[in-house]
Amino acid sequence: MVSVTEVEVSGDLQHARIFVSVYGTEEAQKETMAALTAATGFVRHQLGQRLGLRRVPEVLFKLDQSFERGLRILSLLNHIEQERQQKPQESEEFPEEGSTDDLD
Repeated sequence: MVSVTEVEVSGDLQHARIFVSVYGTEEAQKETMAALTAATGFVRHQLGQRLGLRRVPEVLFKLDQSFERGLRILSLLNHIEQERQQKPQESEEFPEEGSTDDLD
């Protein structure tokens, strides 16, 4: 499955970067990007017909991996939280060094 996540168009409308997210394995991502690159001419033709521009922008497809990075960060944060919950609360068992609570 492919989703267009963002499109950046230059101010002069000469260049367009289309960011896509591909759901699947790394091999599926490579195949999809190759297919999109091969279909660039078709995409430009469709844009020209639908938008009625005198000059159609050059199109460049880029793989957007922000979703995968977000999942990785979330996984790391969950792992840290699990480790914190599994460790005994050292601060509750032993007073901190230099603490004056026990001097009273």
